[in-house]
Amino acid sequence: MATYTISDLAREFDLTTRAMRFYEDMGLLRPERAGPGGRNRIYSARDRTRLKLTLRAKRLGLSLTEAKEIIDLYDSPRDTGVQLIKFLEVLAMHRKQLEAQMTDLQANLDEVCEHEREARELLAKIESSTAQSRG
Repeated sequence: MATYTISDLAREFDLTTRAMRFYEDMGLLRPERAGPGGRNRIYSARDRTRLKLTLRAKRLGLSLTEAKEIIDLYDSPRDTGVQLIKFLEVLAMHRKQLEAQMTDLQANLDEVCEHEREARELLAKIESSTAQSRG
């Protein structure tokens, strides 16, 4: 079975070893320990898959807690239907958050456009009056 060091996985996934240790502290990774005092971490193929899923969940905007819940479901012997229902619930909640953010962003963008329009009108008036006073 393939094993990896912390440096192997950090390099492969473009992470720092500090981030790897943080994921371990969060319970997302569970490497075996080897060497004097258990200082060396030995990651399994399962850990590598969990890391990959964690990073995918982060890209989707899920929290690490949400990612852990979903990944832990896949590790459990439960029916995949339960896993998929939980996954769909988390995705629906996340979609609602993104839609709310998108609404807020659109409102901000509309406001910026309005201010730009007003500033252009004022600038045009200033330029017009400056041109008239010269001429």
